[in-house]
Amino acid sequence: MLETRYRAARALPLGALSRPAASGPGVSVRPAGAEARFSLRARLAGGAAPKVAGLVLDAPINTVGTDGTDGESVTTGTWIARLGPDEWLVGGPEADADLLQGRIHEGLAGLPHSLVDVSHRNVGIDVSGRQAAAVLNAGCPLDLSEAAFPAGSATRTLLGKAEIVLIRPTAAPVYRVECWRSFSTYVHGFLNEAVFGVEGPAAP
Repeated sequence: MLETRYRAARALPLGALSRPAASGPGVSVRPAGAEARFSLRARLAGGAAPKVAGLVLDAPINTVGTDGTDGESVTTGTWIARLGPDEWLVGGPEADADLLQGRIHEGLAGLPHSLVDVSHRNVGIDVSGRQAAAVLNAGCPLDLSEAAFPAGSATRTLLGKAEIVLIRPTAAPVYRVECWRSFSTYVHGFLNEAVFGVEGPAAP
């Protein structure tokens, strides 16, 4: 039986629980709440790929799978982004961190792998709305058109001077920007400036 570990209380660097979204008529930039995140490295063997927390690992590189989404945030459940041939970023509800870790190890039983808890390292920022891609393209060089970055896409890229992981789980214009905690204030500020540039000053 998996024993729940004592976890240090998380101090959210962007004050996600109290900070209002920076928004205009066509876009919203909102710090995500605390989530559990794991960096997974594994070499898939031949045959059927194992499932981790109900999601397959052998999806194409630069894609994401998720078991729950809503209209304002990237996910309400577990998500797995494949970033390389043997590298995944796994996320899920913070309350399920120990359960998720146990399910990953169970799914990869007998397969050499490395699993590192990076929950306190990563910060998520959700960008949504019809102008979301324009806001991201203020600092991200990727082509975010439907053809180039469709639903289910996830990749490493840059936003301004910071390395990020950009995730688009569904066809809705909702994106998750994952960055390191030390870059989060810069990334959040950059996105807020981009909202002003795209939408103009808010009405009084």
